Amino acid sequence: MAFASTLTSQAHDGAGNSASSPENSASEITIGEGHPEHALGAGRFAPSPSGDLHLGNLRTALLAWMWARLTDRRFVLRIEDIDRVRSGSAQRQIDELKALGIDWDGEVLIQSSRAKFHDEAVKTLLRNGYAFECFCSRKDIREAASAPHVPPGHYPGTCLHLSASEITRKREEFAAEGRRPALRLKAPVSEWTVHDEYFGQYTGPVDHFVIQRSDGAPAYNLAVVIDDAFQGVDQVVRGDDLLSQSPGQAILARLLGYPTVTYAHVPLVLAQSGARLAKRDGAVTIEELAERVVTIAQIIEVLARSMGVEGVHSASQLLESMDVEKLRALPQKPWTPDLETLFA
Repeated sequence: MAFASTLTSQAHDGAGNSASSPENSASEITIGEGHPEHALGAGRFAPSPSGDLHLGNLRTALLAWMWARLTDRRFVLRIEDIDRVRSGSAQRQIDELKALGIDWDGEVLIQSSRAKFHDEAVKTLLRNGYAFECFCSRKDIREAASAPHVPPGHYPGTCLHLSASEITRKREEFAAEGRRPALRLKAPVSEWTVHDEYFGQYTGPVDHFVIQRSDGAPAYNLAVVIDDAFQGVDQVVRGDDLLSQSPGQAILARLLGYPTVTYAHVPLVLAQSGARLAKRDGAVTIEELAERVVTIAQIIEVLARSMGVEGVHSASQLLESMDVEKLRALPQKPWTPDLETLFA
């Protein structure tokens, strides 16, 4: 992946960003030319195999699938297993999506199989000055979180400007303890703008986020960008709780020479308390609902109703009832069904 071209003060990306604009806080960003893997773009669903899919996951999967199919894209499935994994969960999730009537193109991609390419990207970023070693503990970061001009929850920059001698000393200290530092993105801008089908031109801060954990494993924000590019994903549909991560992921993609992605961050499904769905809320997965003799057709009917579509009982019927404008008109507030009466 060569960093072959330069984004100068006169250049803009598709979202209207200029490297010299005040909001991006940089005069020059070196990027690659981009090497799409596929002639056709794609949408995707990429669950973590940490448990069975609940109603919120299933609704997002349906929306991602419809956005792809209705915009003449491929639809791909990826199991993101580099973090939390529960035995057997990946296969159950695949079976649940099939039962729902969702289909996809090509084989399911298992993220852990891509470790070599994640590592190569980290080395490229390091070689080109877009990554740095971080020796901070979570406690260090928490105690430094009050640093001025740093957005809440973002890295305070403690290790960003260490001298060569300080880095050498800290490396030796870590090695003596059998530890290794994490690697963080050396973000070339403080803010970036992405295009979202629901939020329009969204500008958000870019963090110096972790790209490789201290155990050597790739971090989510790195792996997701690399694997999206590999699968030809140019449309990312996911929960709106991840909207704030989009500017940083877009910058990373740009630094690696990947094509621009369009986002569609959809509202979450929440319990009536306003909390995320959990087992304590009752039957929220296909398996749990099946124990209450709730059928797939009933699940589809309820999920379709949450999107403003009545009287459909299969994913194919829902797809036929929708178009892009209806998808864009989806309500932007969370869906908070009464789970006690939802399938009564």
